[in-house]
Amino acid sequence: MRGHRYSATRNKLDLRDRVQVRIVRKRLKVSEKQLVGLVQKAGDSLAAVRKEADLQRLVTEPPAVVIASVQEPAVAETAEERTAV
Repeated sequence: MRGHRYSATRNKLDLRDRVQVRIVRKRLKVSEKQLVGLVQKAGDSLAAVRKEADLQRLVTEPPAVVIASVQEPAVAETAEERTAV
């Protein structure tokens, strides 16, 4: 007899499937606890979980890091050097 076939839904996250959880955790760069929290908040849709993870990353990343990463260009000449030439 034929057994029950597993019908995998491609856009849903099943937290009982350890392989799927590992892959999604690596892709989103979150811990298992964070992933469970994301699923509780956004639902089991992969798109919703990814969107919520992106939103949380924007909220938790301090703006000073973004500002510090932009460096001002170095000024090679001073005003005196420009007028002397």
